[in-house]
Amino acid sequence: MTTITVRIADYAAAAKHAMLVTNGLGSCVGIALYDASASVGALAHILLPNVHLSVISSSPGKCASTAVPAMVRRMRELGATGEIEARLIGGASMFAPLLPPRSISIGSRNVAAAHAACAAANIPVVAEDVGGVHGRSVYFDVTEGDVVVRSMMRDDVRL
Repeated sequence: MTTITVRIADYAAAAKHAMLVTNGLGSCVGIALYDASASVGALAHILLPNVHLSVISSSPGKCASTAVPAMVRRMRELGATGEIEARLIGGASMFAPLLPPRSISIGSRNVAAAHAACAAANIPVVAEDVGGVHGRSVYFDVTEGDVVVRSMMRDDVRL
């Protein structure tokens, strides 16, 4: 099985016999898209909730609104023809104790942006592991569609 590491503000797609991995999701959000009928998947490591917060928007993987359409296009190129489902991971408020009361964290904004991008593409979000104050890493087996979320703060979670 080939392992493909997805870096911050980037995305990757693969078909069968691949593991897509991203590490260090704090306030960032991982978006895992999957077409079970073709065993084609994609994973993005979203940095910001929208392109307006970015000085340089060189990578479509930086924001959910640009990442989701780019991921779907690449999945279609790899043979995805069926319905695509999404899983969302991350969006923690890593510095919650330092924020003013009632402030909205960048993590919450990233999660909302990921939901909006999936809705705009008519992609249902079928599972999520978001929020909290802990970081996460994602291991996405494209062959089976298994998404495992690891954190030092708790046991593994399967989505």
